[in-house]
Amino acid sequence: MPKSTSPLAPLKHDTFRLIWFASIISNFGGLVQSVGAAWMMTSISNSSDMVALVQASTSAPIMLFSLVSGALADSFDRRRLMMVAQIFMLIVSVLLTICTYLGFVTPWLLLTFTFLIGCGTALNNPAWQASVGDMVPREHLPSAVALNSVGFNMTRSIGPAIGGAIVAAAGAAAAFAVNSLSYFALLFALHRWKRPPVDAVLPRESLGRAIGAGLRYVAMSPNILKVLLRGFVFGLAASAVLALLPLVARDLVAGGPLTYGLLLGAFGLGAIGGALISARLRERLTGENIVRLAFLGFAVSSALTGWSGTTLITCLALLGAGAGWVLALSLFNTTVQLSTPRWVVARALSLYQTTTFGGIAAGSWFWGVAAEQYGADMALYASAALMLVGAFLGLFFALPEFEALNLDPLNSFTEPMLKLDLTPRSGPIVVLIDYEIDEADVPAFLAIMGERRRVRIRDGAGQWALMRDLENPRVWTETYHVPTWVDYVRHNQRRTQDDKSIHEQLHALHRGEGTPRVHRMIERQTILPHPYEQFRRQMDIPH
Repeated sequence: MPKSTSPLAPLKHDTFRLIWFASIISNFGGLVQSVGAAWMMTSISNSSDMVALVQASTSAPIMLFSLVSGALADSFDRRRLMMVAQIFMLIVSVLLTICTYLGFVTPWLLLTFTFLIGCGTALNNPAWQASVGDMVPREHLPSAVALNSVGFNMTRSIGPAIGGAIVAAAGAAAAFAVNSLSYFALLFALHRWKRPPVDAVLPRESLGRAIGAGLRYVAMSPNILKVLLRGFVFGLAASAVLALLPLVARDLVAGGPLTYGLLLGAFGLGAIGGALISARLRERLTGENIVRLAFLGFAVSSALTGWSGTTLITCLALLGAGAGWVLALSLFNTTVQLSTPRWVVARALSLYQTTTFGGIAAGSWFWGVAAEQYGADMALYASAALMLVGAFLGLFFALPEFEALNLDPLNSFTEPMLKLDLTPRSGPIVVLIDYEIDEADVPAFLAIMGERRRVRIRDGAGQWALMRDLENPRVWTETYHVPTWVDYVRHNQRRTQDDKSIHEQLHALHRGEGTPRVHRMIERQTILPHPYEQFRRQMDIPH
């Protein structure tokens, strides 16, 4: 991880500070709403799995729609996307308040409203998390991510307790009304944010192509794949505590909505503590050791929560669970951001959210069913065992360290002078690069070309191949395809400073005169087209 800075350093940046404080207000309203929804479900349904589905209905949209949201956040103005998401959630929250006040809400209608609020969160989160890197410099990014956790969990430490008091005194409709009002602070902050315009050199990718590029980048990035696996397991196991907490409050410690709010508050206080010590831990431990500590601590806390029959002991156990939650998830988030260039960061973060919240959504349903069959205490014991498995996975899928990774654009590509008249959509384009390699250098060359293949495909190339000349074995030819000329330019502009070493190593092994020769070609069909295709071209009918 990068060298730690002051945990409060990101607050020196005006835009981050304004939106951070506004987010605290918005998060407070969201937590009050979640208490109202969870406790209302315990009042209108006796089913344990329906209670657990309240959290699942909020998490599922993040799993289902985050990738689309990430593609939108990388392609469009992130500030405007966040404003659209906040206005949508405001409208849904107002409708939920009205329906609850009029007594129209049923268990399934309540789940529908929470699902729609989750959809707004799914649209907002990738844009917000990717924007953090636009608001603060790279060296402040880990502290900014931790501060976001601090802000959320400051509200979690008091919001649920206040939410429980509001529900107990005035009912769930009042809690939903408080949430509706909380959106205005963040809308005001986003309106004040004057994000500098980004000049688009190339045309915007279509939504489908943007999603495909994000999937391809992550699939060819082993370090991110490790984060996705660990995040899924953590979300699957950790979801038991939050999903079953209403049942813990009602059945295991025999409390009411105020007790439920106190338990959530304890979880939030633990999370604040975890965020505040994260910088100190990063100075002393590797990222993987911090994550293992988080897994093990959460396992102990989950088991204690299932065993305890008193509010005090349960609150103490939840302090550890909250700390483990923040330490793991903030480190996962930071790792993804520091291992991803800016052009695809929202999509990478959205895939991280998809897997993590997919684990939370699936776990919320699964632990609810388990609690229905075997009791909340046994479900919490099982989740603790799964947490131990997650810690053990670190032996095989350890998180990377990124002290020297430079993902700034290389900006070394210059479009060549072409003798053919091409449009941006002309293609397919085939690229061939000739190298002359001594026989003694072939093993090293092949090892470097293996890494070159991964980077090429990661950045948008297809049909990559490496060929050797049968008549002149010193000559090796790298070849790959891209759909259009603009895709070729985009592919080269995605090259990062960290990729430069591959280029330099290959040039050092090349024994020919000058640099390796690059051939850029456009494919032309020689097979007669289908009769309709001939007719279409004659009539100039577009595809």
